[in-house]
Amino acid sequence: MSNSRKAALAVLSFRIIYGAALIVAPVRTTKSWLGAAAKGGGSVPTRALGAREIALHAGGIAALLADEPVHPWLFASIAGDCADIASTFVASSDLPDGAPGKTAVVAGASAAITAGVAAAL
Repeated sequence: MSNSRKAALAVLSFRIIYGAALIVAPVRTTKSWLGAAAKGGGSVPTRALGAREIALHAGGIAALLADEPVHPWLFASIAGDCADIASTFVASSDLPDGAPGKTAVVAGASAAITAGVAAAL
């Protein structure tokens, strides 16, 4: 397996781990992002986001291991990161101070890393 495919596997695997954390510990994983909204009913969409992360990135790993195109999976991942950023900015008045900036940094870095991997493939 080439280094770029190994990098893709690492990125996709990390995102599955993140998705699992969202499902198992939604409040703890998203407290600084969502604040009080992460509690109670807020854990429902957080767990759904975790399921999205797992399904999307597992599909990317399956494509990678089957030597099928991985770019669509990576681009979908980038789109998800961009949606997270946009959604956080739209709801910024209901979120902890600094949440939009932190989200832009974290999700933006994730999108950038994923784009770098896609470009390298």
